[in-house]
Amino acid sequence: MTLEQATADPQAFLAGLADGAIRALSAPVAASVLTVERNRSLADRLAGKPGSIREIRLGANSETLTLTHLAGPRFLAQAQKVSGGVVISRRTLTLGEWLSVFAGRIAAVAGDAAGEASAAAHALHTLGIESTGSDVRVADATLDVDLRSLPARVESRLPPEAVTAVRRITGLLLETLPRLAGNLEAEMTARRTATSYLPETLRTYLALPAEWAHNHVLADGTTPDTALAAQLTVLETAVTEMYDAAVRDDAEGLLINGRFLSARFARSSLDLS
Repeated sequence: MTLEQATADPQAFLAGLADGAIRALSAPVAASVLTVERNRSLADRLAGKPGSIREIRLGANSETLTLTHLAGPRFLAQAQKVSGGVVISRRTLTLGEWLSVFAGRIAAVAGDAAGEASAAAHALHTLGIESTGSDVRVADATLDVDLRSLPARVESRLPPEAVTAVRRITGLLLETLPRLAGNLEAEMTARRTATSYLPETLRTYLALPAEWAHNHVLADGTTPDTALAAQLTVLETAVTEMYDAAVRDDAEGLLINGRFLSARFARSSLDLS
């Protein structure tokens, strides 16, 4: 779901946004927090059509996010603080900013409803919005440069212990990759870890509302912070074993380690089950 789609076909964009939120939350949960207002003409009623979407509202955590479709491909995106049913403050956002906040709030509601951090990650993937943290990427073509700069890019946005873990993981990957030249399967696993498993784990966390990620305790006793720490521990352990196997030139160990990572990270990047 992109800003280009919003400009090209506003109604399709809004419908996709609403449908994605309902899929991410489930219909019963969405019904409690999500409102979709439509302009339904007489012709729409006679034809049994739902009408065009005028506004989408998401109310959660004493904040209501509203996205209003104006004339033409224009939108009014706002975040409203609500107390006792009364709007006490209102701020206007760019569409991109609003979508990022919307994605984080959907993830938070999904995590609350399911009582587990993995539900938040699943909601983000289902919603399909490029949200906060979408700049945290490691490209295959610029892998060394991107890995070296990754800790600095996330330093102000992650808990300190997570930044330290990211620094250790990227250092291990930079040490391991040159040793895997000629071992195509092992090298592919290491590159996938660098370009997919690690950055996807970080992006999922960064899309969550910061206060919710730090402080919210779910029914399973975890917080997104603890889920991130556990997932980075899994990654660091696997990458350390990959490095040790590469130093020993242990082909079988590398293959077993690669299969473990593929199986583990084929699931949601914050799924600790």
